[in-house]
Amino acid sequence: MTSPILVTGGTGTLGRLVVARLRDAGRDVRVLSRKSHPDANGLSYATGDLAKNEGIGPAVEGVSAIVHCASDKKGDADATRNLVRAAEQADVPHLVYISIVGVDDVTFGYFKSKLESEQVIKESGVPWTMLRVTQFYDFILNGAQKAKKLPLVPVPAGFKVQPIDPEEVAVKLAELAVGKPAGRVPDLVGPEATDAADMIRAYLKAIHKGAPVLPVWMPGIGKIRSGGLLPKGAEGEYATARVTWEEFLAAKLA
Repeated sequence: MTSPILVTGGTGTLGRLVVARLRDAGRDVRVLSRKSHPDANGLSYATGDLAKNEGIGPAVEGVSAIVHCASDKKGDADATRNLVRAAEQADVPHLVYISIVGVDDVTFGYFKSKLESEQVIKESGVPWTMLRVTQFYDFILNGAQKAKKLPLVPVPAGFKVQPIDPEEVAVKLAELAVGKPAGRVPDLVGPEATDAADMIRAYLKAIHKGAPVLPVWMPGIGKIRSGGLLPKGAEGEYATARVTWEEFLAAKLA
């Protein structure tokens, strides 16, 4: 029997998909969760809180790898420090971390915290693999669904993105988790560079709603307008996913 793989954030948007892909591959999975799960559907849960540094030791004990997906967009770096300390003490042989393309260019707020988490892992004694990806379709869809009732939909002007289906990210993370530590691997990006306004227009068209989209200038996102979240380098220096925004919407709205 192989040692389990621990997934932090295993009940979130990405984490639950990673759990499913690992189980499809026949791997035992342990999920770190702040809540207890009496009806676990065959999954092993470890109750703990990364931010509060509670229950992490037992969660990481005896695992073959950790896939660190947990993120609450606040205090991520401290939570990662707590996880790394426990992983070092337990001699965990592999930590897989998911980060963001452009995080060293767009260095405010959540992006700053993710970059700091990267550094924590790089400076640790735990062998690691790090994958940067672009924004998830789900996040854009959630915003679009909240705005669809408005007669006029405001969207940050020039918000350039190359988003991706999180299912494809989960497949890659599961593949990395069962492999050997590889350091920084090529980024994984969506199939098409676009902007938020065009994506919202495509969503409204898909649900047959004719509300106009109004691009609104916003301060503080100049680096995003200049392409800070887009992949860098020549094609081939990063991997490109396949599922388009239109295909993702069709599946979600079916």
